[in-house]
Amino acid sequence: MSKIKINKLTNANVYMNGVNLLGRAEEVQLPQIKHKMAEHKALGMVGSAEFFSGIEKLECKIKWNALYPEVLLAAATPFTAAMIQVRASLETYNGQGRIEEVPATAFIIGTFKEFPLGTIKPHDNAEYETTMSVTYAKLVVNKVEIFEIDVLENIYKVNLVDMLETFKKNIGA
Repeated sequence: MSKIKINKLTNANVYMNGVNLLGRAEEVQLPQIKHKMAEHKALGMVGSAEFFSGIEKLECKIKWNALYPEVLLAAATPFTAAMIQVRASLETYNGQGRIEEVPATAFIIGTFKEFPLGTIKPHDNAEYETTMSVTYAKLVVNKVEIFEIDVLENIYKVNLVDMLETFKKNIGA
């Protein structure tokens, strides 16, 4: 029996505001969660340390394989958030082959801050990339909530544990 297990995620589908956009997105760059760290240094310390102080702004980019009016209509309005869902199938392999296949879903809410008119070249498919400013992100793998972040509601959960529970109590939120 093989001890090594390898996870592979090689394909996905995008939904926007509940509409299935199968085959329309070429690439999705999901938000990268970056912790803001504040440096602390003081007299008597041999060095400095960094401590959590928040989350950097979140951004999502989607590269579309053609011009889609429904995408551009959603991207053209900076006052209405769009709900993006990226659904994938996470496969696990070992020496015997594929041993498991489970759903992995990213949920994103944000407003588009860039939308393209496209890059058009002779005899090449035009490229269209949209960029979103994200205020909500959640990742669920095989019905397990990995994390949930909502910057407007002060939510930051990891495995359903509220990372901000004491902070919110302390500030009266």
